Amino acid sequence: MKMRESRVLKKLRAGEVVSCFKVNFGDGQASELVALTGFDCIWIDREHQGQDWSVVSSHIWATKSQDADIMVRVPRGSYSDYVKPLELDATGILVPHCMGLEDAKKVVQMTRFHPLGLRAIDGGNADGAYTNLDFHEYLRQANQQRFVALQIEDPEPLDELEQIAALDGVDMLFFGPGDFSQAIGAPGEWNHPRLVAARKRVAEVCVKHGKFAATTGPIDRLEEFVAMGYKFVSVGADVVGVSNYCHGLVNRFNKETTPAQPVQGGYK
Repeated sequence: MKMRESRVLKKLRAGEVVSCFKVNFGDGQASELVALTGFDCIWIDREHQGQDWSVVSSHIWATKSQDADIMVRVPRGSYSDYVKPLELDATGILVPHCMGLEDAKKVVQMTRFHPLGLRAIDGGNADGAYTNLDFHEYLRQANQQRFVALQIEDPEPLDELEQIAALDGVDMLFFGPGDFSQAIGAPGEWNHPRLVAARKRVAEVCVKHGKFAATTGPIDRLEEFVAMGYKFVSVGADVVGVSNYCHGLVNRFNKETTPAQPVQGGYK
């Protein structure tokens, strides 16, 4: 018996670029819809959202039904906050605000099995096929087919970026422009020189150490990000799409139902 192979890791290891879409809505149907369209990875969030574990589980089932991967951004907390998504059979986790080498080492220790780390072992959950996966194969395949991404979204870890990228057990460094812009005192200034330099450096260091660079940004900049070395790019979100769609509809509706206004000498 084998653990489901990661679509993301398969494509990245083959040198391909991975597409990702963020789902904020708290229902697995949203993730299933996105997966049906062909995205490689769906990203859901527990750092900023209060989705309980049953909701997370529904997102995971939905994506697996369409052979898509799912990445859960975890809240910073205990090891249980990190491993529960993996035990529910999420394909990967995104750990926000990695602040340095020691922080990264602790994440690896908590999320990877021997010999990479000391993740707490159960095996009775979905990722271990409810004990139907051989114990030693469970440990090996989990280390091989599940990814750990560290979010670089502060200036502090840049000093130790090389050492962080060199760590065994870290698959991906994810540059987060939003919080980084705030941390440098330039919120929302996406072309600020320090932000541009940091984004480029994350990609360069990943390439140097054989890790995968990830980021988020508009689809219009995808070619630019790929040229930098980014292989995993999140290019949209459900709340943005639905908001834009609704604004467009209601603006057109109001325009087409607003009566002509009288002017001097007649009507427009």
